[in-house]
Amino acid sequence: MSTPTPTNALARRWKMDIDLSAAKDGSDWQSVIGITEFNPSAEPNIEDSSDYDSGGWAGNTKTGQAWELGVTINRRINDQVKVYHPTHEAFRTASFAFGSASEVHVRYYDRDGLPEAYEGTALVTWAPSGGEYTALDQVEMTLTGTGPLQLIANPVA
Repeated sequence: MSTPTPTNALARRWKMDIDLSAAKDGSDWQSVIGITEFNPSAEPNIEDSSDYDSGGWAGNTKTGQAWELGVTINRRINDQVKVYHPTHEAFRTASFAFGSASEVHVRYYDRDGLPEAYEGTALVTWAPSGGEYTALDQVEMTLTGTGPLQLIANPVA
């Protein structure tokens, strides 16, 4: 019996949903379509905790953590009724709001069902890319976590 040869994971394996429910309770997850670039990060804050008792070795302590998603999307429209895709509009309107209206509830996960999956609340920075007359309408978003990024069970597993 032979062992299967491992394959490489692809960057496009990520899928992201936004919760469009008014309560932001996870009851109305909608797929964010048109993603062309996806860059997650969860950087720890590490402080030097060295002391005289360490025998000269440095000590370090994780004291906090921040998370962020860099996402580029191709804007999608319904040209028959003159509206943008509802998930794109949710991000855009949140980027101009204040208080709880400025927060979005998102989750992202491996679309093939592998165990990597996360959920959290974030603030949105919305930056249209512009471009030449032949360019697609793209927007670069930065989702800055506010609160924990939780490990969740992959919804498609």
